[in-house]
Amino acid sequence: MSSKFNGSRNDGDTTPDTGIEAHADLRDGAGKLLGGIVRRDGEWVLGMDGKMVGSSDSAATMLALIRRAASMHERTGAIAKLKFSDALRDAANAEARQLGLEFQQFEAQLDEKMKSDPPSSARGPTDRTGLH
Repeated sequence: MSSKFNGSRNDGDTTPDTGIEAHADLRDGAGKLLGGIVRRDGEWVLGMDGKMVGSSDSAATMLALIRRAASMHERTGAIAKLKFSDALRDAANAEARQLGLEFQQFEAQLDEKMKSDPPSSARGPTDRTGLH
């Protein structure tokens, strides 16, 4: 599921420097871009289906999330090709090591947390008024 990613979407691309560094691509079997991770202003940003869906200082979290998206895509029977940069992989591994974990352990813990704590939209509306 992973291979080396050179940070370029197109080897002949001469896109101007925008301060955004591409670090991961998730593509379907036809090569259509499904999602990706960029680094912008020191923050890792995850995009899916052309929309920014999250950002974090945590490389490990972003890498785990895009790997989870690839696995979910593959479970539907579709092909998912995930490529990510050495810089993203190294940052994720270093972050996990700081927590005393291997990246795979970090990823498994995040997966378990996500299974046991569904997003607020899945739990229904939240009463923020303090009234019951």
